[in-house]
Amino acid sequence: MSAIDAFLAAARSGLDRVEPARARELQEAGALLVDIRPFANRQAEGEIPGAVIVERIHLEWRLAPDSEWRLPSVTADSTVIVLCNEGYSSSLAAADLQRLGLAGATDLVGGFRAWAGAGLPVVDGGSPAVP
Repeated sequence: MSAIDAFLAAARSGLDRVEPARARELQEAGALLVDIRPFANRQAEGEIPGAVIVERIHLEWRLAPDSEWRLPSVTADSTVIVLCNEGYSSSLAAADLQRLGLAGATDLVGGFRAWAGAGLPVVDGGSPAVP
């Protein structure tokens, strides 16, 4: 096993990862979907309605429950589902958020592409990220 495969497996070992249909149910129940994909991917492939776009370089500061720069709606009890293109970097990001005190952080199995492939709602992309 390569080092990155071991790193990814360790990150995922603490996550209760969700499939697209379950992510949709959780979103409808109040979970926050956080899209960390680059602008070019969002513009080309679209976005999930209601997802908050946070650039990966700002993620921990915007979602750590004790960060002075966190999104106002995020608390230590929040359910947050991180998504990327295919569900790899989102696993690493969700594990980081758990280490920062966001116990309800997880990620979307298969990422945005699995969501879209499941026929779930997608809108045109290109929205700006949370500053």
